[in-house]
Amino acid sequence: MSKIKIGWAEVDITPKKGTKIGLAGQFFERITDEVESPITLTALAIDNGDDNFIICSCDLVAVDDNLVKIVKDRLKEEGTVNPEKVIISAIHTHTSYVYKRQSNVTRLVGSFDYLKKVIPEDMVYKPLVSSEDRLDPEVALEFIANKIVQAVITAWKNREEGCYRNAFGRAAVGMCRRVCYDDGSALMWGDTNTPNFTVLEGGNDNGIELIFTYDKDKNLTGVVGNIACPAQVVEHRSYISSDYWGKVKQNLRKEYGDDLFVLGLCSAAGDQCPRDMIRWVEPESYIDDPNIKREDVLARTADPSMFDVSGLKVVGRRISSEIIAVHDELKSPYIEDSEVCHQTLKVDLPLRRVTKEEYFNAIQMINKFIEKNRGRTINFDDNARMHVYSGIIARYELQKTVDVFPIEMHVIRFGDIAIATNPFELFLDYGNQIRARSKAKQTFLIQLACGASGYLPTEKAEKGGHYSAYVSSGYTGHVGGELLVRKTLECINKKF
Repeated sequence: MSKIKIGWAEVDITPKKGTKIGLAGQFFERITDEVESPITLTALAIDNGDDNFIICSCDLVAVDDNLVKIVKDRLKEEGTVNPEKVIISAIHTHTSYVYKRQSNVTRLVGSFDYLKKVIPEDMVYKPLVSSEDRLDPEVALEFIANKIVQAVITAWKNREEGCYRNAFGRAAVGMCRRVCYDDGSALMWGDTNTPNFTVLEGGNDNGIELIFTYDKDKNLTGVVGNIACPAQVVEHRSYISSDYWGKVKQNLRKEYGDDLFVLGLCSAAGDQCPRDMIRWVEPESYIDDPNIKREDVLARTADPSMFDVSGLKVVGRRISSEIIAVHDELKSPYIEDSEVCHQTLKVDLPLRRVTKEEYFNAIQMINKFIEKNRGRTINFDDNARMHVYSGIIARYELQKTVDVFPIEMHVIRFGDIAIATNPFELFLDYGNQIRARSKAKQTFLIQLACGASGYLPTEKAEKGGHYSAYVSSGYTGHVGGELLVRKTLECINKKF
């Protein structure tokens, strides 16, 4: 083993003042030039002379495979960095850029893609919000791709001899957002204050996997935090925000200095959110989402609104306070030389399929929608209404020619640490299975990495239904999830 070199970089991607952007991540349109907190790309490069890896965490909702391909093609052309050693992930904030997204693998057709093919001429799509002044999604794609390339190359060039210590903490952040009822159904954001509520579908993981990096003089240079919750406190709001990771960064820099780097990584959290579904606290102001509307809400002694900045501050404080406490109490030795073994894989997972009965029912529902709405314009709200049915139809057509869905995975041994990636909003149960059976002393899991392949639900969730668990929500189902767990564990455990 050789001494490790560590390089960091942070690149600001906050739009220039006055530039309006579309915000990605909801079933309603939001365009804004208001900034709640800066959005950035943060890259960490680790190299021991024998092998290396670079992780770039993006304040975006996702990094689809087309964006990943563009970045890797440019890195290959530039020649400084091996593109196969680069991991690009998203914190899954819903208050960052809409950019032009497309799949280079198999096209998961969205509602509008299908609806535009079948609606009659007297039904015209009209946006709810004028998009004339917003940044063009193609321009946004080019801008983001160039900035990721810049962050990755800068982190690599900034490599210097250093050391690290890994650690573990706990903070209450993520909680299950799928609610089960006595008829076997489930709802994302379902109301728990009803007689037929039975249980939250899954558990939660309040662990924080941590790496602290230092220069050769043992000065703290950066913090890596892996948390099982997307950055979605203010996901419905119409401003630009790095969500709770922005508050964590702000608090840690107050403690350790403005030069500190913070790499936020989202662990398996497809069914997680920063809200307590039992002690429901209403948003501070109206939110245009029918799934979170409640009647006769009881006031609770609980968290502040986890839809608003008041909640952001609390979550940021919980995480940063725990990180500071863990670092202050850390007794483990500084590690200056470490094994690095980085494996990049292409894995075929089974495409989740639909039946003819589901297909014909979906066509019937689309036709009813068309007949009911003839002569009027349709808008983004119709996306939410028809998403499940158009997705079923698109999948039925796709499965005639495709039966597998290929993904990119990375598995790394870094000393006693395992790092494993996947491109899904991976339900927590799968992450728990991997961590529990991993032979590594500590396992970091990074979801929504090197692709944006939708949700990967459990079998229980598929039976319960609703958003995140039906076919339109992702490419593969629980059979693919089980295969992903086995393949990940096989690769990790061979390295240990």
